[in-house]
Amino acid sequence: MEPDKIPLIAGLLIFAASLFSLKLGLSVAIFEILLGLAAGNLGLAPAGWMVYLAGFGGIVMTFLAGAEVDARLLKENLRRAALLSFFSFFTPLAAGFLFCRYAAGWGAAASAVAGIALSETSLAVVYSVLVETGRASSRTGKLLLACTFLTNTLTALALSAAFLKPNFYTAVFLAVSGAFLLFAWRFSGGLLRHPALAGKVVEPEIKYVFFVLLAFIYLAELGSSQAMLPAFFFGLLMSRHFKDGAAAAPVKARLRTVAYAFITPLFFIVAGMKVSLPALWGAAGLFAALFLVKQGAKFAGVYFLARKFFPANSGYFTLLMSTGLTFGLMAALFGVQAGFLDQGQYSVLTGVLIASAVLPTFAAQRWFPPVEEEDLV
Repeated sequence: MEPDKIPLIAGLLIFAASLFSLKLGLSVAIFEILLGLAAGNLGLAPAGWMVYLAGFGGIVMTFLAGAEVDARLLKENLRRAALLSFFSFFTPLAAGFLFCRYAAGWGAAASAVAGIALSETSLAVVYSVLVETGRASSRTGKLLLACTFLTNTLTALALSAAFLKPNFYTAVFLAVSGAFLLFAWRFSGGLLRHPALAGKVVEPEIKYVFFVLLAFIYLAELGSSQAMLPAFFFGLLMSRHFKDGAAAAPVKARLRTVAYAFITPLFFIVAGMKVSLPALWGAAGLFAALFLVKQGAKFAGVYFLARKFFPANSGYFTLLMSTGLTFGLMAALFGVQAGFLDQGQYSVLTGVLIASAVLPTFAAQRWFPPVEEEDLV
């Protein structure tokens, strides 16, 4: 029997993306997406284990992003962050729906899915860029993560309200997620700071975090929901323990190392593999127009408020808030599985999301580097 070559190729893509990132000074997520796109269009299909680990990678990044948010800073800037996030969500939602419905001639359900998919800001991309550039602990980085989370919360609520059908397991998912979060708030600190666990090679703290995240995924699938919001709240609750406990702080660093070595790269590689270049070429005009609609709407919704609230880094803020991928891909996948999108519409929408993950990120890092700030302590 011929050995499976997919793990070998996946490992090569992950390593090559890291080398390109170091050589060119751009986010590794950009190269993971582009290499995944190239591999997918050369005939490589992601194996089942890759798809599952990719989904888990997205959840892990969401947890880590929550762990970076400063609750005090978010509370102090809640009004401004909420206002900016609402327009970041609503303007591309409305523009995407109207364009697809009346300019592209899509059906009402397909247009609604497209508008919801385009409304998000990719938490995975924003977090990856901030971590790689060392800005996750800056004021700008923490406010970006907070605004990104609020935008994605609105996107998730819109998708749930418009299409998802709650069932008995949805209530179970919400109840158990709440119980897990309560447990995390009250008892996780003791686990992370327990002297008998510190420095153990078996890493019980990381395994505990992974177990909780896997439980969220399982219960969310049962309840026809998504695990990203409870994963983010779990990270947000754990952030206090990571920040206040000298013994707990290294746990986050080790968890990030484990995740970024292999798990999270698969999220971006598999996302790139889902784009069909022939399908995009056949609808190049629609692809370009929809991309411009998303970016223009995000700019209109974010830039002027960012310039008012965060003037020093308004360009950087706007470009990273214009990225899309995580919830957008979930919305697009839901649309095609539910029969609201055909394969051509799905390819175009997915291509737009991939492009919005790559191009604004490239522009933000190349031409709009943020003003350096002291790290928050």
